Amino acid sequence: MSYVGDSGKINATYRPIGAVETLVRPTVTNAFVATGSVTNGQFGLFQYNMAPRAGGPEAHFHKTFSESFYIVEGTVRLFDGEHWVDTSAGDFLYVPEGGIHAFRNESDAPASMLILFAPAPPRENYFRELAELIDSKRQLTAEERAEFLAKHDQYMV
Repeated sequence: MSYVGDSGKINATYRPIGAVETLVRPTVTNAFVATGSVTNGQFGLFQYNMAPRAGGPEAHFHKTFSESFYIVEGTVRLFDGEHWVDTSAGDFLYVPEGGIHAFRNESDAPASMLILFAPAPPRENYFRELAELIDSKRQLTAEERAEFLAKHDQYMV
């Protein structure tokens, strides 16, 4: 039990859409709806919108947080470590710490999903720094790439 009071507290956090940082890339828009700084580190919630044929990351895992995917719109291919499955609105995938997973949009239509990270790593930093690397056109060595990914608790398989 993390709250032991008897009367409850007034401590909710409201974030209107204008307060949500959104990282806009050529094929992906990532809205950082609730970062760990907003949720006291309990979880992070992002809305991840993909253009048609946006692709996605290769199979990977995280050591310190779980990741959940809830499909809002379109067809998203999710990998559960064994199988790829075409998902649609309302489908859900939970990946515990250490679970191999990947996602992508290979369809000819846009797709959108919510991604929940728990507990909340500063995952927004990964997406910001990745965008900066891509924009700089800098090519990382294999060692630099592994170091960058490890810094953000991402391990490719």
